[in-house]
Amino acid sequence: MRQADRVKRVFVVVAGVLLLLIGVALLVLPGPGMLLVLAGLVMLANEFPKLERYVDPVQERAMKAAEDAVSSPLRIAGSVLAGLALIAAGIVWGLVRSLPLAGWSTGSSLMLSGVALFGLLIWSYRRVHSRRTRTGA
Repeated sequence: MRQADRVKRVFVVVAGVLLLLIGVALLVLPGPGMLLVLAGLVMLANEFPKLERYVDPVQERAMKAAEDAVSSPLRIAGSVLAGLALIAAGIVWGLVRSLPLAGWSTGSSLMLSGVALFGLLIWSYRRVHSRRTRTGA
């Protein structure tokens, strides 16, 4: 195996494991946990074919969770408020030095989580809305 191939494989495995771990953490925290678990699992399945059997069930659950997130105006509003809260918390963590783990590294990751939540919310809404338009529901 060439050095470049080894480096690529290590990068893919590390990125997959990180996405998987962050996704698992976000299953109980606000954020797109199932979608990140799916992304990490897909990356790891490319390197470890035995993991492919888990991709379809996780994908079904992730898509169901994405649909549920935009199933009612109340859920959409809750998701928007969670995204705004993450961005606001990021600003506070960046500015207030007395908080635990204070600084812009923590603050920017919180803000990035809020932006990612908005992106996934928009993606979920468009996905569900386009399906309803196609089926006439």
